[in-house]
Amino acid sequence: MLQAVTTQAANALKHAQLFENFERARREESRLLEITNAISQELQLDTLLGKIIDAATDMLDADRATLFIFDAKTNELWSRVARGLDLREIRFPADRGIAGACFTNRAVINIPDAYGDPRFNQAVDQQTGYRTRNILTMPIMTKDLMGVGVIQVLNKRGGAFGRHDERRLGAFAAQAAISLENAKLFDDVLNMKNYNESILKSLSNGVITLDADRHVIKVNEAAQAILAVHQASVENKPLAEVFAADPWVSQSVDKVAGTGATDLALDVDLHIGNDLKSINLSAVPLIDIKEEPIGYMLVLEDISREKRVKSTMARYMPKEVMDQLLLGGADVLGGTVQEVTILFSDIRQFTTIAERIGARETVSMLNEYFTEMVEIIFTHKGILDKYIGDAIMAVFGAPLAGPEDADNAMAVACSMIRTLRRINETRRGRGQHEIEIGVGLSTGEVVPGNIGSPKRMDYTVIGDHVNLSSRLEGATKYYGTPIVFSEFTLEKLHKPGRHRELDLIRVKGKNRPVAIYDTFDYADDALFPQIADVMRVFADGLQAFRARRWRQAIEAFEQVQATAPWDQPSRLYLERCTYYRQTPPDDDWDGVWVMESK
Repeated sequence: MLQAVTTQAANALKHAQLFENFERARREESRLLEITNAISQELQLDTLLGKIIDAATDMLDADRATLFIFDAKTNELWSRVARGLDLREIRFPADRGIAGACFTNRAVINIPDAYGDPRFNQAVDQQTGYRTRNILTMPIMTKDLMGVGVIQVLNKRGGAFGRHDERRLGAFAAQAAISLENAKLFDDVLNMKNYNESILKSLSNGVITLDADRHVIKVNEAAQAILAVHQASVENKPLAEVFAADPWVSQSVDKVAGTGATDLALDVDLHIGNDLKSINLSAVPLIDIKEEPIGYMLVLEDISREKRVKSTMARYMPKEVMDQLLLGGADVLGGTVQEVTILFSDIRQFTTIAERIGARETVSMLNEYFTEMVEIIFTHKGILDKYIGDAIMAVFGAPLAGPEDADNAMAVACSMIRTLRRINETRRGRGQHEIEIGVGLSTGEVVPGNIGSPKRMDYTVIGDHVNLSSRLEGATKYYGTPIVFSEFTLEKLHKPGRHRELDLIRVKGKNRPVAIYDTFDYADDALFPQIADVMRVFADGLQAFRARRWRQAIEAFEQVQATAPWDQPSRLYLERCTYYRQTPPDDDWDGVWVMESK
C-alpha cells in the first residue's frame, strides 16, 4: 500500500515537472516568436541591430551582447550597437578574435571562462571596467550558409551558457539572419533610391518619368526649372495635360510605345506660359527586369541660351567659324598668343559728310554700307571684331587659325573697294553723296580672347599689329591709294597678286621701319591701263631714290605720271626727290619716312 502511494507521488511529481518544462518551453517559444515577429517588422538597419541585441540579451538572461555584421568590401566585422558598452563603430578583420573564429569557421563558440581563452581580447574589459566571465558566440548565416555576421552574448547570470542556450540562440540567429537580409536589402534599395535622386537632382538636363498610363511620376529640379512648375503641381497628371500646348510631346511618346525605341526631337519649341523655349527632347522606354514596359522617361535639354549665343555670335562671325568655336568650347576663347591678320577700314571725311546729310540719312548710309561690308568679311571667314563709329575692324585667324588667313583678308580688302564702287553708282543714281574708304592690313602675333568685365565681355584681339593696321588705314589718305598693307602680310600671302612696295615707314612709337605695299587687285585693266608698266617703272624709281640717284628717280616717277596721272605715290616721290636734290639728306639717311600722325 505504501509502495503504491509512493509510486503515485513520484508519477505526480514527474508529471508536474513535465508540465513545468512544457510550460517553460511554451513560454520560451512564445517569447522567441514574439521577438522574431518584432525584429522581422523592422527595416531600419540601426534600429534592427539594437532590437536584436536587446532580444538576445534578455532571452539568454545575460549582461550584455554585441552584434557584428560582415562587411564584404573591407573583409571586416563591424558593429555600431553593443548593449552594455559605451562604444561606437567597432571594426576588426573578419578572422580575428573569438568573433572572427566563429564567423570564419561557421561554428558556435561557447567559452565558460573568457580569461582562460587566449583568443579573448582583455583590452575591452580594461577600457570599460567590465569583467567578462563567459561568452557564447553564434554565427549568423543565410539559408545558403552565407555568413551575415556574428552575435555574441556575454556573462550569463547564475552560471555558464549551456546547450539549451545554444539551441535558443541558434534559432534566434536564424530568424535574425532573415531580418538582417531584409533590412540590408531595404537599406540598399533606399541608398539606390537616394543615389538616383541625387543623380536626378544634379543633372543639368530635365528628366520626367511617366508610368505605363503616361501619368507624371517624377520631375527633377532641372525639368521643373525648364517648365517653370513644381513637382506637386504636375505629379500624377496625364502627360497630355501637362503638355497641352505642345501635343508633339505626347506624339513622341506614342512613337516610343509603338516602336519600343528612343525618339529624338532636336531644336524644337516648347511653350512655357507665353514664352517659347528651344529644347532637344529624348523620349525613352522604361522596362523592368523581365523586359516588360513599365513607363517612359523624357529628357529635356534647354538649348535656348545656346541659340541666343549662336544668334549673337552670328552677328560677328561666319557660321563655319561659329560652329567650330562652339565645338571647341571655352578653351578656344582663352588668351593665348596667335598669329592673325587684322583689317581696318574707315570712311574718309565721315564727319563732314554726316554734318552735310544729317543724322537720319547718316544712319541709313551706315546701315547700307555696313551690311554689304560685313557680308564680304563673313564670306571670307573673317570675324567682325567691332564697329568703331564709321570704322570696321575685322580679324582673320582668330579664334581659329587657317593657312589662308592673310589671303582672305586681302580678298576682303579688294572686294570692299569693288563693292563700294557699286554702292556709289547706286548712290549717285539717287543723288546721294558718294563714299570713299581706306583699308589697312597687317599680320602678326596678337592675344585674342574674351576681354572686359564680368558683366560685359567682348571677343577681341590686342597687340602691336592691331595698332599698325589702324595706322596703315590712315596712311591710305597720305599715299592716295585705297589699300595699304604691311610687309608682314605680304610674307603670308600664298596667292600671287599685283602688289607694289610703297615706302619704308617708321610709325610713331616704333623704332623699326616697316615696308608697306599697295595692291591693284581690286581693279581691272580697263580701270588702270598699262598697270604692269606703271609698277615696273615705279619700282625702278624707288630703287634709285633709296640710292640717292635723284635725277634717275625723278625721270622714273615722271614717266609714271605721264602714264598714270592719277598715281599719287609717284607725285609724292617727285616732291621728295626735288627736295633732296636741293637739300641732300644726312649721311645716315636710310630712306625711311617717319609717320608722325596715327
